[in-house]
Amino acid sequence: MESIFIAVGIFVCLLSASLLMMHWYPKLSARHRDEETNTVVRLVANIFVVMTSLVFGLMINSAKNTFEAIDTNVHAFATSLIIFDRTLKNYGEKAEDTRAHLVAYVEHAIANPYRGDEALQHRKSPATQYLDDIGVALAAIDPESRYQETLLEELRQQYRLLIEQRWKIVEQSEGAIPLPLIGMLGAWLTLIYASFGYRAPRNPMVISMFTVSALLIAASVYLVLDMDIPFHGAIQISDSPLRRALAEMHL
Repeated sequence: MESIFIAVGIFVCLLSASLLMMHWYPKLSARHRDEETNTVVRLVANIFVVMTSLVFGLMINSAKNTFEAIDTNVHAFATSLIIFDRTLKNYGEKAEDTRAHLVAYVEHAIANPYRGDEALQHRKSPATQYLDDIGVALAAIDPESRYQETLLEELRQQYRLLIEQRWKIVEQSEGAIPLPLIGMLGAWLTLIYASFGYRAPRNPMVISMFTVSALLIAASVYLVLDMDIPFHGAIQISDSPLRRALAEMHL
């Protein structure tokens, strides 16, 4: 939701800056409308065009890296779930209760796509409770042989790995693009659009181009910010790995 507000704010700023400058230009004094002033305005705008391109490119790269890193970790997490389930199967009947809690956790994760909001806001989440139930059930298993002791120790290590992988995903889900950088980008874009409105002809075609281009730029900013937080918005991490893991558990 925050990404939408930022995108709408950028659209309003860009369109307002261009239209206001277009409206004020005829009212400026002659010394503010001469060719020398126009040249300086365009040179300054060109500087910010280059800086904006560089910063926006860095934002795209940062969002892409965040999305790919979390996607990789989700696949690794699903693989660990499958291995954990297979080890529980090998243990035998005493691990069936733990397996039931594991299946319940995965079903909950698919039915309620994990956002990480509760953990980031220091609130206990249902997902955490399901994982805790797995740990409690695992601790209640009493091995009867040396083989089961070895297998149980392996299960505990796999469980700790699951917790570690989950928290790695949680910590990465907050986003890596700082708000001050987004604010600076918006200010630069506003200045650029104000320079576009300077000496621009006042006709419907120019106004339409300003509107459409501002809308597309705002949409681009929204998509980058949305990709930076992969569990929210239009661009989200696929739950296919978890669905495949659940299918393997039911075999």
